[in-house]
Amino acid sequence: MTISKERQEQLRLQLETEKQDIENRIRQNDHDGLGSNLRDGTGELSSIDNHPADVGTELFERGKDIALLEQEEMHLSRIDAALQAMNNGTYGQCRICGDDIPEERLEALPDSLYCLQHSPRQNISTDRPVEEALLAPPFGRTNLDEHDSYNGFDGEDAWQIVEQWGNADSPAMSENPDADDYKHIGTEAEENDGFVESLESFLATDITGRHVQVVRNRQYRNYLENGEGDHWLEEEENEPY
Repeated sequence: MTISKERQEQLRLQLETEKQDIENRIRQNDHDGLGSNLRDGTGELSSIDNHPADVGTELFERGKDIALLEQEEMHLSRIDAALQAMNNGTYGQCRICGDDIPEERLEALPDSLYCLQHSPRQNISTDRPVEEALLAPPFGRTNLDEHDSYNGFDGEDAWQIVEQWGNADSPAMSENPDADDYKHIGTEAEENDGFVESLESFLATDITGRHVQVVRNRQYRNYLENGEGDHWLEEEENEPY
């Protein structure tokens, strides 16, 4: 064992003090307010007539309280397990491999029962909501962009119509890395609107369809900047060809 009996007793005292502090906090704050329901917090007979935002705030606070309480209870369980290991003489030994836990680790985490290699705290959970199995990719089964045989109105198009009226995003949070204003932060904001090929967005004809002209709009400039077009189109503005 890498830790002396004297140092172990000091760590025992530290663990017992931490345990008492946690138990006092849980008792004094009434389990983070989980002993009362939502109605008790508002002082009303019913919360049905409350504004949804108020109820949402209360729900968030209740979820936070639950998480804090769970964290405290997990800490208590680890302390109890460490104290039990001290009583049966296994403190300082990894529960998985049986090797001695370095004293430096015990100094930093007195409730540790595992060596660094086998510590369960270092395992990052990869669990994802089960709904993602059905909703991936974004917009789930209503996003039909990946189907070459379908070019009609789908779920993503419906969201784009709603999104153009605004959302909580800023240009910095946009999916579009080139967005510099609020007009271009929407999902696929730069996609063709009313035409299929980029060329169709700046070529115009007269009523007969025989005289074609170039309209030097933003799509036209993007077309040239992206290397898609021929610069001979720039020779003379609106020159028929």
